Amino acid sequence: MSDGEPSAKNVLVLNSTFVPINIASWRRAIKLIFNGKAVTVEKNGHLINGKFDLPLIIKLNKYVPLPYSRIVLSRKNIYLRDNHTCQYCGKVGGNMTIDHVVPKSRGGGDGWDNLVTCCPRCNSKKGDQTIEAAGMFLKRSPYKPPSGLYLHMTRLRSVPAGWYSYFFKNN
Repeated sequence: MSDGEPSAKNVLVLNSTFVPINIASWRRAIKLIFNGKAVTVEKNGHLINGKFDLPLIIKLNKYVPLPYSRIVLSRKNIYLRDNHTCQYCGKVGGNMTIDHVVPKSRGGGDGWDNLVTCCPRCNSKKGDQTIEAAGMFLKRSPYKPPSGLYLHMTRLRSVPAGWYSYFFKNN
C-alpha cells in the first residue's frame, strides 16, 4: 500500500451512535481495532502487509461523550466552507476576499448565511449592490457548516464517497 494515496491515509471515526467524531490515520485506526476499542464499518479495499484489510470507516465500541463545540464564524472558516472558491465566478484560490451577499448598508448582517468567499474582481463588480442589481448569481448558497469536522473534510484532497452518507444524512 502506498502512503501517497489520500484515501488510504485517512479513516473516518464514528462514535458508537454512528455520528462522525474524528478523522484518524490508518495506523491509529488499526490500533483501535486490534485493541478492541473499535470495529470496521467499511473497508478501504487495500491490504496491509497483504493480510489485513485497511478500514475506511470505523465505529467505536463505547460511546465517547464530546463537549459541545460551536463553529466559530471567522474568515478562515468561510474560506474553508467555500473551498477557497469565488461563489460568483468559480475562480479557485488566489487573493480571495469575503463578500456580504446582502450589503451591510442594505440591512445584511455578519452571519454564515450572508458571507461568501469572493475574488476581488467580482467583489468590485458587485460593489454595494444586491446580487440581482449587479446581474450576478451565487454558485452555491451560503450555509452554516454542521460541524468542525465537516470543515476539516474541506482540507482533504479527496473525500472517500463512503463518508458522505455520514455527513449529509439530513441534507
